[in-house]
Amino acid sequence: MDTQDSSINRLYKKANLLALITIYYNLFEGVISVFFGFQDKTLSLFGFGVDSFVEVISGIGVWHMIHRFRQSTDENLDRFEQRALKVTGTAFYLLTVGLTVTALYNIYSGHHPETTFWGIVISLISIGSMWALIHFKVKVGTALNSQAILADAGCTRVCLILSGVLLAASLIYELTGFGWVDSLGSISMAWLSFREGREAFEKASGIGGCGCCCDK
Repeated sequence: MDTQDSSINRLYKKANLLALITIYYNLFEGVISVFFGFQDKTLSLFGFGVDSFVEVISGIGVWHMIHRFRQSTDENLDRFEQRALKVTGTAFYLLTVGLTVTALYNIYSGHHPETTFWGIVISLISIGSMWALIHFKVKVGTALNSQAILADAGCTRVCLILSGVLLAASLIYELTGFGWVDSLGSISMAWLSFREGREAFEKASGIGGCGCCCDK
């Protein structure tokens, strides 16, 4: 193996590691967010956790894609990746409907969370983690000249935006006690989830040409 092949192999190992970190982080984040969101009756945090579970499905597709890239430079989607994107898109659409209906009901009924403290904590941790993942994914994707890996970094940017929405909604509620802000934050998440679902189906049908479900 020459020096160039060895360097490329190391880069793909880094890409593989980043994909696995993304999967396991989202799985852990999802469990914690759903637990505290349900316990504190915080819809935005609960929805954030469900979104993390959907990102796990997307992450598995990306992990599979990176393994395939090590054998071939073809960045067209294979059957497994297309199915993963369709499952991801369907899950995002279901999340959109669930968040929207529940948020509107909460506004109508005057529901408000018991606390959004954990939303603040989890969103701050997520913002730091997503920023680091974006940095390293862009670095590896640029070195490999892989549009698909760079698009995966775009997925992570959307996760960063979701974390920002959760942080804003949680902070405003803690500071003002304005009950509707949790539902308004959830509706914002629903819109982002709808966009992610639409883009997942577009990628699955070959529009856009990369394996990420949430391109910028």
